Amino acid sequence: MFFLNPKMKILFFSRAEICRSASEVEALVQSAERFGFDWAVNRELAECIFRFTGQTLPESKIYGSSIGKQPQESIMVCYGGDGTLLEGIHRLDGASIAVTGINSGHLGFLSTASKEQTDEIFGRISCGELRTQQRTMLAIEGLVPDTTLHALNEVAVQSLGATMIRTRVSIDGRHVATCDGSGIIIATPTGSTAYSLSAGGPVVEPSCRCMIISPLAPHNLTMRPVVIPDTSVISLETVARNRQATISADNRTFTLDEGGSVTIRLSERSVFLAVPHNNSFYDTLRDKMMWGMEIRK
Repeated sequence: MFFLNPKMKILFFSRAEICRSASEVEALVQSAERFGFDWAVNRELAECIFRFTGQTLPESKIYGSSIGKQPQESIMVCYGGDGTLLEGIHRLDGASIAVTGINSGHLGFLSTASKEQTDEIFGRISCGELRTQQRTMLAIEGLVPDTTLHALNEVAVQSLGATMIRTRVSIDGRHVATCDGSGIIIATPTGSTAYSLSAGGPVVEPSCRCMIISPLAPHNLTMRPVVIPDTSVISLETVARNRQATISADNRTFTLDEGGSVTIRLSERSVFLAVPHNNSFYDTLRDKMMWGMEIRK
């Protein structure tokens, strides 16, 4: 972990449907300017600024599907929920730029700050009071030809419709199990509190070096989640009654034909998630999930 340099550029990211009023948009930009930061926004957010304020930003203040060339001393500030933060991370295209989230949604496990804390977040950035936590990612091969996809949370194979899917799981070239059910999830420690948790998977502290395999509604009741080293290479092969299945990498979804296979391994990419100096994973567990809280009266 290291503290961020307070002299940096702010890269705002938000989806068009998130910013619902001019006051929300203005609060973000004005807060960055109040603390003297240079800034840029994604094109969808630039269109929101024009729609709400009539202001047309110069192209130098706008980036598209990728952030392009930016100063190394930058930080991406995602405004929305965890889904927005995940999409923002993919705009980095592997750049080693820290990311933090301002939550305008509901749970916000990764986006820990509320929108009422916007000034506080920028104040802490200016004072160097944000630190980064390095989070591992997954690399997915065999899904898009000649392309390696990356996921921070998870890779999920699921059936199309209400039919059962059979997923053959191999680790390091050895057959491990065949899961009959609704699918299977391969999650990182960061993703352990996302979809994998809903499927009954364990909560894993983000610094652990592992991956989690969580069956989705398995027909065989002996199938249970398992934690494996992140040096493992996982292969998934599907057999679906309707000849197709879906596979998602974070918030991007693709079609996987019957008999199709993908390989999942630890990615060379990492995400540097910026958090306040006094905020820990266990604080978030208690605040967001009421983990270990006494609820009896």
